Amino acid sequence: MPSKSLHAGDRTGPFELPVSRELVRQFTEATLDDLEQFCDGQLVPPSLVATQVYRAQFASITELVPSDVFSAARSGVHGEHDLLLHRPIFADEKLHTFSRTHSARPSGANLRVTLHHATFDDHEELVAEQWWTTVLLGTTAEPTGPALPDYSFSRSGETALVAEVVVRIDEVMARRYAEVSGDFSDHHFSVEGARRSGHEAPFLHGLCTMALCARAAIKTVGGGDPRRIRRIAVRFAAPAFLEHDLVVQIFERATGGFALQATCGGTTVIKNGFVELTP
Repeated sequence: MPSKSLHAGDRTGPFELPVSRELVRQFTEATLDDLEQFCDGQLVPPSLVATQVYRAQFASITELVPSDVFSAARSGVHGEHDLLLHRPIFADEKLHTFSRTHSARPSGANLRVTLHHATFDDHEELVAEQWWTTVLLGTTAEPTGPALPDYSFSRSGETALVAEVVVRIDEVMARRYAEVSGDFSDHHFSVEGARRSGHEAPFLHGLCTMALCARAAIKTVGGGDPRRIRRIAVRFAAPAFLEHDLVVQIFERATGGFALQATCGGTTVIKNGFVELTP
């Protein structure tokens, strides 16, 4: 076992979080989001905030995870993402993010590390929080920090299917999303690159898959109003391969809020998703 452990509460930042009108336009084009509220580029789509926090995530995980823990990992994959919006966000706001270690949990031969990203406006008011869980493969450390919320659900009895949305995903979508996110990893575009990552074919970016789930929730249970999305959380179960349909299903939970899951080619790619709306 590595000699060092993570320390919940360790913090880095601030990191700038730019959201221009042009970025909004590019993002909505990439995610096929044609809602009227986004036409002038002023209102920021909820999941764009997740895309933009990637830079803070990448910089922070290499600093907050001890070097002997991080260097022992074969690689890392995005395991879960939980986004909480305290208010709508608008283009060209001056936003900055502080990142801290939330928790770490050994999981078999791997380590699940969750970083908490808090985004503030130029009045130092909190506008968004995100919990980004990375699964570091082949390494471990002592557990630390609080448990994450449990969004698991059962389709028998406690939920009712209220909406289903089908979206075709392809290389054009992956290319447009890469231009927004800056992630041009080869496994999104070539068979050879995908095989080097352990998969049979190119697949869509995880946060783009999350954005398509958010789009489905806004158009159905959100009544077409993106400002009603207060929280969206997903657990990435498998890649969504290109040239397939992504099927997003949304369920009303007896305990409040909505559960969601997504399949691609008959395989579950998003499980234990959760959507909370403002009144």
